[in-house]
Amino acid sequence: MRRHIPFQRLHNFRDLGGYRTTDGGTVRWETLYRSDSLAKLAGPDPADLERFRALGVTTVIDLRYPWEIAAKGRLPETEEVSWHNLSIEHRPYDQAEIDPELDPWRYLADRFAEVAEDGAVELRTALEVIAAADGPLVFHCASGKDRTGLLAAVVLSLLGVPDEDILTDFALTERATERLVADWRAAHPGRALRWPSYGRAPADVIRLFLEDLRARHGSVDAYVTGHVGLDPAVAPALRARLVERP
Repeated sequence: MRRHIPFQRLHNFRDLGGYRTTDGGTVRWETLYRSDSLAKLAGPDPADLERFRALGVTTVIDLRYPWEIAAKGRLPETEEVSWHNLSIEHRPYDQAEIDPELDPWRYLADRFAEVAEDGAVELRTALEVIAAADGPLVFHCASGKDRTGLLAAVVLSLLGVPDEDILTDFALTERATERLVADWRAAHPGRALRWPSYGRAPADVIRLFLEDLRARHGSVDAYVTGHVGLDPAVAPALRARLVERP
């Protein structure tokens, strides 16, 4: 099975299957995907959209702000796909303008912590939607890096995937960094990219985030059942849907 699914206009579409869990299971392939913005599928060349439809996705969670969707568009509407806009980030910031003098990975981990605290309602709904979906599901933000990476880390942790693999999965976005930077430059002609690490996704960011989350809440499970308010029955439903047993 391929983790990276190639598209012309999508740079960061990945299958979250194949990771082993601590209790001997394996996350199912072709069931849960993460991506950069699916609005890119609305381009004039239909090949990418056809490739996406061939995956049989029935549910899409768009983690972007409504104003991002208004500006950039969304997945083309189809009767086959249930689309949910769940904007988990509540304090917007411009990554292109991050102060180069800051510790960038600490800065991003702190922004992740804000999302984890502010976006409890949307994160709860996202987890409920993932657990209840009746077919393959993909969640995405703009670059498929930060908001998408946070939700992927929480889901994989709830499934019992070890931190080492969660960090590895997060860092795979670095394969898309060059193309994400090129997209930014094309969208902002004449503007200087102030932060030299734009588009980066080193494992340290998600490591710091998970350490901070556990220091504050005790565990990822305690975070989702406590602060997020997730029904305790949802995590087992996630595992039943997404984890294969030997």
